[in-house]
Amino acid sequence: MTTLADFPVTHRWPPRDPQAIQLYSYPTPNGVKVSILLEETSLPYDAHRVDINAGDQMTEAFLSLNPNNKIPAIIDPAGPEGAPMALFESGAILIYLAEKTGMFLPTGPRARHEVLQWLMFQMGGVGPMFGQMGYFVKYKGAEIEDPRPRERYVAESRRLLTVLDKRLEGRAWICDDYSIADIAILPWLRNVLVGYEAGDLVGWDVFSNLQGWLDRFLARPAVQRGLVQPPRA
Repeated sequence: MTTLADFPVTHRWPPRDPQAIQLYSYPTPNGVKVSILLEETSLPYDAHRVDINAGDQMTEAFLSLNPNNKIPAIIDPAGPEGAPMALFESGAILIYLAEKTGMFLPTGPRARHEVLQWLMFQMGGVGPMFGQMGYFVKYKGAEIEDPRPRERYVAESRRLLTVLDKRLEGRAWICDDYSIADIAILPWLRNVLVGYEAGDLVGWDVFSNLQGWLDRFLARPAVQRGLVQPPRA
């Protein structure tokens, strides 16, 4: 595909600026990772709201971009070799945008892999476990009478928070500098509090290092802008 018009998704969500990165997303923890990084890098982008509550992610147009029917996904009109680049999976998108701009991912091999290590920690642990906790605490899973699923995911979420809190001892950010690892993890911490309303369940008050980390993150203007993307129509 050599132009944006070659992508069926652009017929459902037309570009406002054909030169900008096209973001197809919804303001969930996974979705705002990408909009926050786009804001941090000042890359121009069009944010298209894929309403997951209305089933937009299951339409043929969106599935043509991401066959796994999950947000976020992007198309970069100025991809490698000058051809448009389509990507799904939030972690892959973060790495791509960081490499494209040379920002928030170190180039030195040791520092780079340290950041990627913590990015994978979010992708393989924090996201799935916090998400399952949210399902059994806040959403339809809360109707299940058997307490074991809820207890399992609350306990595992608390364990992961403990790992992070220990890592943040004496640190401002998860690695030496603010990076895509912070951008990946912190929206999930925020969601424990404001999305799942599970702060008391996980014992949030004991994690003083995490509290300061989240406060520093939320104070960043780019984070504040990214958290509300894509906007409501």
